[in-house]
Amino acid sequence: MHIDIITLFPDLFTSVFSHSILQRSQNKGIVSVEFHDLRQYSVNKYKSVDDYAYGGGAGMVMQIEPIANCLKDLKSKRDYDEIIYTSPDGEMLSQGISNELSLMKNICILCGHYKGIDERIREHLITREISIGNYVLSGGELAAAVISDSIIRVIPGVLNDETSALTDSFQNNLVSPPVYSRPYEYNGWKVPDVLISGNQRLIDEWNIEQSLKRTKERRPELL
Repeated sequence: MHIDIITLFPDLFTSVFSHSILQRSQNKGIVSVEFHDLRQYSVNKYKSVDDYAYGGGAGMVMQIEPIANCLKDLKSKRDYDEIIYTSPDGEMLSQGISNELSLMKNICILCGHYKGIDERIREHLITREISIGNYVLSGGELAAAVISDSIIRVIPGVLNDETSALTDSFQNNLVSPPVYSRPYEYNGWKVPDVLISGNQRLIDEWNIEQSLKRTKERRPELL
């Protein structure tokens, strides 16, 4: 998979994609990620990419020309399965969406800023809009990183144990059951006996029971 990210602040991604699973996915050659500075596509000598909104009001708007120029350049190099805009009013990111996107070959993510982007970009060039929650961030970079992480980690070969992603929360519309590790007892708190019984059938039944219980208590809307 190849992911292109269009941003005003490419350096913000350096740390995120240089550690842990995201770094390993690139080292393995499973995923390639490129960051594109939108200011390089500015149409003026000041490298600005924003201007006042028609109709007035507070806040600036990301202009149509730099974004259109950038997308034209990137689309000349590859065909995209999706061109995604990180938007508070987009469809809410879910595990199902991440699973779907993980099957694609080329994805482009445009990071929003200011009061948003010129609506004509959304109408004519964006194929999908995704939100990571009902709140507003200073920019779309964090959202783009979250979306990328959620996609990359479920691509086959990225995780050392591929079954790990399949047992994550939300894969089956349930949250994950509680998990434990050594030591067996700490401060009088013990691991449930079923988990050290060696009986995999009982362990699987316990996990399902706990997932259902926890989902009902904490995220009943998933049921």
